[in-house]
Amino acid sequence: MFTYWAGGTGLGKSEERRQVQRAALIDAAEAAIVGRGLAGLRAREIAAAAGCALGAIYNLVADMDELTLLVGSRTLARLDIALAGAESSGPPDGTDAAASRLVAIAIAYCRFARDNLNLWRALFEHRMTEGRPVPAWAIEEHMRLFAHVAPPLRALAPSLDATELALLSRTLFAAVHGVVLLGVEQKTVAVPQEALEQQIGQLVRLFCLGLRQS
Repeated sequence: MFTYWAGGTGLGKSEERRQVQRAALIDAAEAAIVGRGLAGLRAREIAAAAGCALGAIYNLVADMDELTLLVGSRTLARLDIALAGAESSGPPDGTDAAASRLVAIAIAYCRFARDNLNLWRALFEHRMTEGRPVPAWAIEEHMRLFAHVAPPLRALAPSLDATELALLSRTLFAAVHGVVLLGVEQKTVAVPQEALEQQIGQLVRLFCLGLRQS
């Protein structure tokens, strides 16, 4: 029995074709979320946009939960790049530099949410089908966001142990996320859009000041 290899990919032709179809399906799902949010994620329409039969979806992904998580994986990868760029933009040493990096990271997060609103929302709005846990790989990808926050926090509070640092990273992330969420959704209690970045920066600076004084 012979295996046919597609030029330089290391995959047989049938597997390469499957990977191309899978990528097209994720593209279609991503476009649907960009256009209409999670409510726009309809299997029949996505299949048509991807150029495959409705039943073929489930030869490419396990279910719509997995498809949503795969779109989220792409979003998280782009967010990771945006936060990494902000993290490396400031001076490298000292507590003032650490605070400046945290402010830059928080503002980059705000801008990413604003510029990718429906994809960003989907990261937090999606709920798995009842009885199904979130896969470990998806949890790990979300947890990587805290890796941008932890190093500058450690510079500000070097006495923290690993558990305390992890908890503090989540707390700061949650605080910024909440302000961003209200701001981009333009809720009645939200900071006005034109002041949002300034107020996020102020929030993070006050947080850092409290750490230095504690």
